[in-house]
This record gives sequence, structure tokens and C-alpha cells, in this order.
Amino acid sequence: MNTFDLPTYDDVVQAAGRIAGTANHTPVLTSRTVNEEFGAQMFFKCENMQRMGAFKFRGAYNALSKFTHEQRSAGVVAFSSGNHAQAIALAAKLLGMPATIVMPHDAPAAKVAATKGYGGNVVIYDRYTEDREQIGRELADKHGFTLIPPYDHPDVIAGQGTAAKELFEETGPLDAFFVCLGGGGLLAGSALSTRALSPQCRLYGVEPEAGNDAQQSFRSGAIVHIETPRTIADGAQTQHLGQYTFPIIRRDVDDILTVSDDELVQCMRF
Repeated sequence: MNTFDLPTYDDVVQAAGRIAGTANHTPVLTSRTVNEEFGAQMFFKCENMQRMGAFKFRGAYNALSKFTHEQRSAGVVAFSSGNHAQAIALAAKLLGMPATIVMPHDAPAAKVAATKGYGGNVVIYDRYTEDREQIGRELADKHGFTLIPPYDHPDVIAGQGTAAKELFEETGPLDAFFVCLGGGGLLAGSALSTRALSPQCRLYGVEPEAGNDAQQSFRSGAIVHIETPRTIADGAQTQHLGQYTFPIIRRDVDDILTVSDDELVQCMRF
């Protein structure tokens, strides 16, 4: 499927070793109310209790921990709507390297403030008229930074896969697994762990209805590019899957589902 090597479950296992003792081993919780609502035993891997509040820290720390001395001295650059930004800034701080983060002008103020609070140098852009990837590449070329994208990087994918690894090690095999989806880093990493630890589990990615590029890509067999979607799920306003995430998702995921913004709000209120 690719002319380059995709990450494997062995990479997830190695990532788990790198982040151990730094990333939180987040809890798996249950809810009697939810179980009764859906008529099933449900498990929630609570990555909102991860450092900086999201699973993104796993991939960021795994990627940065592999930097050479020269890379650490030069620093890292990343682009993100918020969670990867905070994750890279925090991981860089912990590992003693400078971080420059390209963030959209409409990113939540709390996420921008947190990124700066972790020591990140924030560069603002307009997500609807400018290309964040181009800005990131230009900064990397100009200053010698190493660019770590938010999802399409083997070390990021492997790091994100550690959350599912922890889940299955606690719950055992599951019948179905639903994973949120933007650019596909978490879903691709989760797929590696799922196929290794619960191979019969049906795996679903879930993305905003307004930004269903992954669903289109999955069903057409090729990466589909869309305009920046307008959705309250600001962390999932991606335009396309990546050259690493797509082939893993296509190979290991059963289907891609979508939810409307109204359904997202109802879920948050539940």
C-alpha cells in the first residue's frame, strides 16, 4: 500500500516504554446509566485525565523523546488547533527543548493560553485562508526545527496507540470499539493495538458529519481532500487523512461513522 514503512504494534509497545512514568495511565470507567441506555456493557478510556487533558500527549512525548541531541538543541515546530499544540509544548518543556507552535486565529483561547503557559512560542494563522502545513515547513527550513505533525507521523501514531493498548490490557477483548477521528492518528494507533490484542473486535472511527473526509476516503479507497469543515469539534477540523494514517485505517478499521454537531452537544450534555 505504501512505499514507506508503516508503524506496527511493536512500535506501540516501544512507545509505551518511552512514555511510562511520564504520561498518565488513565482510568477505564463504566456507567450504569449508559449501560442501561444502550443495553450493553460500556467502557470509557478517560484520556481527558491525561496530562494537558488529551491523548495527544502520548504521541507528542513519544516522538520528541526520540530526538537526537542536535534536534533537541534546534527545537521542534508543530501545527495544531489546540491539543497537539499543548502536547508538543509540554513534551518539549519536559525534555528541555524549544517549541514553536502554529495555531489558528480561532483556536480556543484556553488552548492558546495553555500552549504559551507550557513555554511554546505561538505563531497565529488563518485556517480558512492559509496553509498551516506550509507555514510549518517554512519555519522548519528557516530555523532548522524538526516538524512533528499532529497525526501523520509514525512515532505520533505509535504513541497514540498506547491508549488502546492500556484499554485492552484492562478490559480484555471487546465486541466493538469506537474512536474519535480527525486526521486519524488516534484511530490508526488504536487499530494497531486492536488487531494485536482484540482481533475480532469491530473497530469504528467517528468524525463530525460536516468534516467526513475520512468516511469518503474509506469508502472510495483513496484519500479525499475537503475544505476546512465548520464544526464545533475544533480538534477535528482536518481536511484529509495522511499517508501513514489512511492505509492503516483502510486495512484495519471496519467502518467510519459520522455525528452531527447537535448530536455532539447532546452527548456532552448527557
